[in-house]
Amino acid sequence: MLAVVLALTGCGGPPAADPSPPVPSATAPADADAMTSGIDALFLAMMVAHTEQTLEIVALGLDRATDPRIRTLIAAVRATETDELATMRGWLRDAGPSAAAAAARHDHSGHSDAAAALARLRAAAPADADRVLLDVLSRHQRTAADLARAQVAAGTSERVRDLARRIDRSRTAEVDLMAGLA
Repeated sequence: MLAVVLALTGCGGPPAADPSPPVPSATAPADADAMTSGIDALFLAMMVAHTEQTLEIVALGLDRATDPRIRTLIAAVRATETDELATMRGWLRDAGPSAAAAAARHDHSGHSDAAAALARLRAAAPADADRVLLDVLSRHQRTAADLARAQVAAGTSERVRDLARRIDRSRTAEVDLMAGLA
């Protein structure tokens, strides 16, 4: 399922195979579950990259948006995703060097059209900035929800799957809110 979503989102392909199992770091929490599996590390790495792009979009959106409802929504997105980003980075770090290295070998360049979307938002006339922001962010968040649903189906770590469920619900709700603001 995750492979299908990766292909649909333009992902550059799976990481190079690593025949050795991931080794938890000495600082990993004792209660860490199977979070270090390749599929879980890959999802976390993809979501870190995706979330970093989201934060770029909302930072530019806060500079460009004029509708106070949109500004409130993107400020909430920024707060939520900043917190999630810290969690995901921590889990990747705790997964140990093998998981982090496998995730780092993954080509993230094709995950989204964030660079083109940011350029489109920067180029939008002031009168169109809100509309363009809603379109750009909605598309971006839909992709995050798709990736999260794939992780719920394919992941092995219950805490990563739980995060994926929250991401799916959150991003889907944001897309619905943005549709109402458009």
